[in-house]
Amino acid sequence: MTHPAFDAIEPPSADKISTCVHCGFCLPTCPTYVLWGEEMDSPRGRIYLMKAGLDERTSMSESFVAHMDACLGCMACVTACPSGVQYAPLIEKTRAQIERRYPRSAGDRWLRRALFAVLPYPARLRMALAPLALIGPAVRALGRSSFGTLLPKRVRAILTLAPPVSVSGLVSDTPARTAALGERRLTVGLLTGCVQRVAFRPVNDATVRVLAAEGCEVRAPRSQGCCGALALHAGQVDLARDLAKRLIQAFDDPAIERIVVNAAGCGSAMKEYGELLEADPVWAERARAFSRKVRDVSELLADLAPARAPRHPINARVAYHDACHLAHAQGIRAAPRALLGAIPGLQVVTAAEADICCGSAGIYNIVQPEPASVLGARKALHLSALEPDVVATGNPGCTLQIGAAGRSAGCRWPVVHPIEIVDASIRGVVPWGALAPKSD
Repeated sequence: MTHPAFDAIEPPSADKISTCVHCGFCLPTCPTYVLWGEEMDSPRGRIYLMKAGLDERTSMSESFVAHMDACLGCMACVTACPSGVQYAPLIEKTRAQIERRYPRSAGDRWLRRALFAVLPYPARLRMALAPLALIGPAVRALGRSSFGTLLPKRVRAILTLAPPVSVSGLVSDTPARTAALGERRLTVGLLTGCVQRVAFRPVNDATVRVLAAEGCEVRAPRSQGCCGALALHAGQVDLARDLAKRLIQAFDDPAIERIVVNAAGCGSAMKEYGELLEADPVWAERARAFSRKVRDVSELLADLAPARAPRHPINARVAYHDACHLAHAQGIRAAPRALLGAIPGLQVVTAAEADICCGSAGIYNIVQPEPASVLGARKALHLSALEPDVVATGNPGCTLQIGAAGRSAGCRWPVVHPIEIVDASIRGVVPWGALAPKSD
């Protein structure tokens, strides 16, 4: 039995589809087209399929869904497009139709349900990841072992990507309020995130210290939860809307002038709340007002320039990786590099194929492990060619993906958030072994 590609509930916009002139500028920037050279696995091809679906020339078939599932949603096509095609809402609405209407296999359906029953809920995520505080390295090694090759590909991907978890990250949280050092310049709210607060607590800690050192009072509401980015990008739009409303409510504090995010995918989704909730008369204006306050941490620090806190030298070579949802979805490329470039002694370099996704892409590296692994290995190869002391990127998914690819390739460089390097420079302490700050 075939199903129409779309029903009347929020199909992809025909007007947005019509802006694509099929010029092909997106082709060399699309990771799946680069891998396979298949037209229907390019942004242009997927938009053609969407139009065919609206025109009832194709159905929601297994092939149609496979081409949409293969998309990483990296938005490199948005950067490359000369016609201004808004690809994000097109793929998001198409995926929402798929998740609501397509009969996935039992295994695929239950995996997705399990992921979204855990990932957006910090308390559940803490419980699920608690064993990694004791046996995390062994779990990741198992995924890379010869025994691991006997496991189902998705299970192996989960083991290989297992995040670093500490006991402190499981039992403590970011302080609800941190005072500015010296005269207060701004009051900001900090998104502590889901995976970020559990597995990357040091990133949140570094973010708070840097913001405070630059004169920001930092508020991290205890009532906040997931921003909904993973759900939105995977087509779970109802869950994304519910999570967005809860987050807007959590940050409903008139004293908060900006909302700071240190995870690229989260920031991208939060800046889209106005569109996500545009049809809701109760929440639409609140969502737009919320989104206007959202800033990536590098973006906010660029607005606060010149820096107030002195930077100590770090003589090191840093390979900066552009997280897709920072560079392509938010258009932020210069700010992180300027932030790192202001540190004395630090050399910032960029790898080849910088615009090609590393393969993380939300839950993509779990549900599509094979292309994700190829893209990760490709990214690790280009980064290694730079012979960096450390790799920096502004998204937890990229950190996990590139770290796993680097370990598989035998690379020894750590992967950190740029804000951790800035924090280390301000404090004069570098926690990455061979990297030690040189005296002034």
